[in-house]
Amino acid sequence: MAKILIIDDDELFCDMLSRGVRYLGHDVQCAYSLVSGLKETTSKLFDVVLLDVHMPDGNGLEIIPEILEIDAAPEVIIMTGAGDPDGAELAMKGGVWDYIQKTSSLQAMILPLERALLYREQKQTVQTTVALDREGIIGDSPSMKKCFDLLAQAANSEANILITGETGTGKELFAAAIHRNSSRKMNRFIVIDCAALPNTLVESTLFGHKKGAFTSADKDQDGLILQADGGTLFLDEVSEISPDLQRAFLRVLQERRFRPVGSRQDVLSNFRLVAATNRELDKMVKEGTFRQDLLYRLRSFEIHLPPLRERREDVMEIAVKHITMLCEKDGIAIKGFSPDFITTLNNWHWPGNVRELLQTMNRVFAVARKEPTLFPVHLPTYLRAEIARSTIYNKVPSRVSRNPKGMTTSSLRRLQEVRDARISEIEHSYLQDLIDNTGGDMKEACRISGVSLSRLYALFKKYDIAKNI
Repeated sequence: MAKILIIDDDELFCDMLSRGVRYLGHDVQCAYSLVSGLKETTSKLFDVVLLDVHMPDGNGLEIIPEILEIDAAPEVIIMTGAGDPDGAELAMKGGVWDYIQKTSSLQAMILPLERALLYREQKQTVQTTVALDREGIIGDSPSMKKCFDLLAQAANSEANILITGETGTGKELFAAAIHRNSSRKMNRFIVIDCAALPNTLVESTLFGHKKGAFTSADKDQDGLILQADGGTLFLDEVSEISPDLQRAFLRVLQERRFRPVGSRQDVLSNFRLVAATNRELDKMVKEGTFRQDLLYRLRSFEIHLPPLRERREDVMEIAVKHITMLCEKDGIAIKGFSPDFITTLNNWHWPGNVRELLQTMNRVFAVARKEPTLFPVHLPTYLRAEIARSTIYNKVPSRVSRNPKGMTTSSLRRLQEVRDARISEIEHSYLQDLIDNTGGDMKEACRISGVSLSRLYALFKKYDIAKNI
């Protein structure tokens, strides 16, 4: 018997759905607000949560991250009375099991529940005690834990893997980790930078050539694809492959065979393919710059790596471990981090992601090599200047006398109170401008602000902005 929680403010609907769930032999509870629903999920163990989107005290999508962070987190099925394609997409990317409409029949709503329970039962019977080799990959935020789960699944399969994510999120590290954790780890991990393939020698580089195939071919040469035989072939920046090469690669992926330049016979290569890109391949397919059939071949299994701004919990762990590694390498004492240094790191949005953070720490270490504690002054000027600029955000007060008439020490507030009040003013003004300029498009608001959907909803609720979003 499974335990099901329904979070919905419509009591008649809850009663109807509860009857259907109990008919299947499961235990069911109802919560009529997000607050009470969260309280139930954090105090009891549930197998599945059926969650309504539009609730009196907020948007159901807002609490998904909190539910999924719970140990032995339940599967989440989103319910809505009004279709919302963007909401469905965001919910699925957020890790929910399914997104269904209340207008469906009871049977149509029960079916996803049964499938989620079957999946959960099978998942719990699988042994997951094998430790992953995560060399070079730092972070234990909820979003990264999901990526590690996918990494483990990918490593134990032979399916083609597509790793997506912004520049600097660690796509090559994940590709290498898939190889190290797979049955192919004793063989080679071959990297092909598709953006750097020389146009004149691309076929020879990939497929190899026979002696005499062209002027400088003075001996037989194995290509990178054959070198990956028995191991893993990693296509980095696969979106940069030319149309002609896309056609050739499609055949290679379908048959695992190719013909070296100047040869009359095909050669087989038993490689495992992992590809990566920072571009939207679906958009490129629509534009006609990337083959749809090749995308289908590449994307048998997909792992999306979140940007660093969406996993800020990992920023300090990455910074501390990298600085510690540099100190140990140079044989000097481990450096301390001042509170304002930590605050500055956490306030930066890291457009270059982990790569930018690591390079910033390299710069900090070089500047403060002989100093025991790191301060904001050790950080790059552009970073500190941008944070200072965003802090005041058109809220610079006019100059007044240093000791206005009537001002006494007893009327001065604590510095923290003044700082908090000013930050609140800045945040409220920014959020109002954000919602006005995006017209309530939450996907666009997330993209512009660099803030996750759940965090945006929390801020809108805090400042009582756009209740009807």
